[in-house]
Amino acid sequence: MNPPTNKKAPNPIDKHVGSRVRMRRMMLSMSQEKLGDALNLTFQQVQKYEKGTNRIGASRLQQIANILQVPVSFFFEGAPNMPGHSGGLGEAPSPAYVSDFLATSDGLSLTKAFVAIKDAKLRRRIVGLVERVAEVGG
Repeated sequence: MNPPTNKKAPNPIDKHVGSRVRMRRMMLSMSQEKLGDALNLTFQQVQKYEKGTNRIGASRLQQIANILQVPVSFFFEGAPNMPGHSGGLGEAPSPAYVSDFLATSDGLSLTKAFVAIKDAKLRRRIVGLVERVAEVGG
């Protein structure tokens, strides 16, 4: 008997776009249910979009961009280059770990709090502290 085959893995671009939808929704403190209501969808469908399990069509992406108050291009910032496609002028996309971090509640909370610190020297000292903690705690 053959083991069950895994469903096709989500396309990296679909996963990236979905993670950017999630990040922006979280930045606005909006629930999946509230976004789903605005789109006339269930929160489960929003979950599938955010995971990249279901691809977001062009008109739906425009609708999401309007609701989340960002241009459509926001969802593609830092997207991975697809094999066989040139990267334009050779610019490297921003590392995926940055958007992955910002898509977490801790990453978003830390970023919001850090940006709220107005004293540039204090911000620099906090960065130094975190870098030292990372070296020690590795």
